[in-house]
Amino acid sequence: MTRSRRLTGVVLAVVSAASFGVMPVLGKVVYDDGAEPVGVLAVRFAIAAAALLLLARAAGQPLPRDRRLVVLALLGGVGYVGQGLFYFSALERISAGLTALLLYVFPALVVLLSAVLLRERPRPRVVACVVVALAGTALTIGPVEGGQGGGVALGLGAALVYAVYIVAGSRVRGVGPLATAATVMLAAAASTGLLALLTRPSLPRSAPGWLALVAVALVCTVVAVTTFFAALALLGPSETSVVSTVEPVVSVAVAGLVLGERLSPLQVVGGAVVLGAVMALARLGTPAAEPEAVPV
Repeated sequence: MTRSRRLTGVVLAVVSAASFGVMPVLGKVVYDDGAEPVGVLAVRFAIAAAALLLLARAAGQPLPRDRRLVVLALLGGVGYVGQGLFYFSALERISAGLTALLLYVFPALVVLLSAVLLRERPRPRVVACVVVALAGTALTIGPVEGGQGGGVALGLGAALVYAVYIVAGSRVRGVGPLATAATVMLAAAASTGLLALLTRPSLPRSAPGWLALVAVALVCTVVAVTTFFAALALLGPSETSVVSTVEPVVSVAVAGLVLGERLSPLQVVGGAVVLGAVMALARLGTPAAEPEAVPV
């Protein structure tokens, strides 16, 4: 992998993480407006799917029609929806800080799953970056209150599902990032739409709530997911996951700017540690024999 290719992948992963990172603030606006998780996810995925279909068509990226379609549909309809339900259900039971901390166990899980399932031996410096980034994430989120056992289990479940989603997504080759994201979102929209019909969840009650939900769909989903898949194709699952730890840094910073939440010195140090791990990863050279992924 050339240095420019790696740098492009890192930049795309940072854009994805930043786009995901503003979701807690926007989500707070949506939930304070009376919406429920299933309703939020159904609207989010429906808007994102429509936008991504238009973008994929404009970019000349056809949707897959072979077994890659089945894999991506499962990633969206089961993996992405499952991760979202685990995450938002945990958020209802434990603090946002503890939920985010539990979710960001996923980079370590991705490295572990890649080693076990894909037989990719992680380089020592990548493992070091994972450890440093996780430590920085914990500092960035800051002190958290003790949570209920069920909420902690749901938070760890979200991390595990997300890790499996990333590793499985890295095996899908030959599909453009817009077409990949569109297929995933279509399946996610179908799953959550069915759940919404069965449960009839509450939706936002006011214009600000709906505007925040549209922003979640376009920024935190369309931009975030598309750039994520593009980074995944360049960096692979382990390194993309490490760069994704920039997300809680963005979340804390945006919460401080928009919601007036004060940043402690420890959180500032944590953010610097995460960014340092990402920068170190971006400067890594190419291994002598980088394993080739088997196309799906």
